[in-house]
Amino acid sequence: MLFLDSAPDITPITNLISTWIHIGQALVGSIGALAFIFAFLWKITAAESKSALAAKQWIQRIVVGTIGVEVAGSLVDILTKSVPPSH
Repeated sequence: MLFLDSAPDITPITNLISTWIHIGQALVGSIGALAFIFAFLWKITAAESKSALAAKQWIQRIVVGTIGVEVAGSLVDILTKSVPPSH
């Protein structure tokens, strides 16, 4: 079978994955920043200490989630670059 002799071209797939990663990171960054601002305002204006503690926990979740998305994007980038180029 002659058509199996060449390696498949995975460039379009890696470009698509890279594009979606950048879109996801931009969305998470934008939504995360907005959520962080609201949680911070909630913490500042909280009348009860229990409410301020809940806001602080949400701020921690937002920060950890944003860092998680950045790490996941970096890992996918490393994995897609580890695939040998097609010939």
